[in-house]
Amino acid sequence: MENNTSSVPIIFFAVATLALTLTGTAAAGEKVLFDFNGTDGNGAYSALIFDASGNLYGTTTGGGTYGGGTVFELTPKTKAGWTQKVLHSFDPNGIDGVAPYTRLIFDSKGNLYGTTNNGGPNNVGTVFELSPSEGGTWTESILYSFQNNEIDGTNPYGALIFDSSGSLYGTTAGGGYFYGTVYKLSPSKKGWTETILYNFNSYSGDATGPYSGLVFDGAGNLYGSTTSGGAYGNGTVFELTPESGGTWTETVLFSFDGQNSTGDGPGATPVFDAAGNLYGTTIYGGYYDSGMVYELTPPKEGGAWTETILHSFEPSDWDGGNPFGGLVLDSADNLYGTTNLGGRYNQGTVFEISPKKGGGWTEKLLHTFLNNGKDGRNPYCNLVSDTVGNLYGVAYAGGTENDGMVFEITN
Repeated sequence: MENNTSSVPIIFFAVATLALTLTGTAAAGEKVLFDFNGTDGNGAYSALIFDASGNLYGTTTGGGTYGGGTVFELTPKTKAGWTQKVLHSFDPNGIDGVAPYTRLIFDSKGNLYGTTNNGGPNNVGTVFELSPSEGGTWTESILYSFQNNEIDGTNPYGALIFDSSGSLYGTTAGGGYFYGTVYKLSPSKKGWTETILYNFNSYSGDATGPYSGLVFDGAGNLYGSTTSGGAYGNGTVFELTPESGGTWTETVLFSFDGQNSTGDGPGATPVFDAAGNLYGTTIYGGYYDSGMVYELTPPKEGGAWTETILHSFEPSDWDGGNPFGGLVLDSADNLYGTTNLGGRYNQGTVFEISPKKGGGWTEKLLHTFLNNGKDGRNPYCNLVSDTVGNLYGVAYAGGTENDGMVFEITN
């Protein structure tokens, strides 16, 4: 589908998706919390995260002091409004990373971790840590720079996750056998050591092109999606299972066929419900070839995972189109997300998908982005919620300076 935002790179969104606790109440209105102006960042792509004090943290793919993107903090003011602070500006100097597309994560000490798609000595991406210091400053450390060779991965878009021992896991969209990798970074007193857990292959049926992050199940298996590969070449949901000796085995759980019977190009991490079902989005495919929301149900006794289409997007005044971001799930099993296009002005939407009594699902648009020089447009992000069910996200473009903005969908 043609994208009418020529300034926006057509790439696949990759952020890890979290099952969050929301109130289940329909959101009612939008607030613009912050407008980017380029010097403080532009092109915000990834989901936001909260700290324990209610501050928001995120990244921008461009802007900042050197034009390589930023990590920023938004702090709520006592009476009203938010204050933005740039914690780090990425510098394309051959050492630092450039263009962070993914959601940040915290460790237990309050350090932030993330990836950059480019930059580093080989200009194929980095893994970084930001540590808070006295006086409100933050110090960056490059934990790993990806290698431009036939072994290591390149160009990570997916967000990181921790295991219980403090190791980091992620994906790269390229590298390895040219089709992407799953990697692990293990900490030690001497630094961080990378291990490639899986190289995606070009042989028939394998997954290729992981732009999403990963999610663990309760047994320690990893799950993710790829935008291409599989039985039909239109993307997959895959599982990696740890084996004795430190090896991992990949299984393609589902292959999207690109037709109206399934989706095409899942770009975001699937999310689990309490019963072990997986939910996600595809950028294309569905009945109108504008993306969809899917559910994958695990087999009870062997067999294959079963897909159910919960909603096919139909770009129009009343529906969204092309969801790059993933989903969040509330305690009432409602799903929330964004679409990059669609809505009254074809600038994107925020939507809710709710289960009906007796079966089926209903979609409701919570916000249609406006083409008015104030509102944002073209969100690629996942959403995040606060404790009372308000939703927060970023728009890649729009706002007063057309550099994007941070928004809240109020309960």
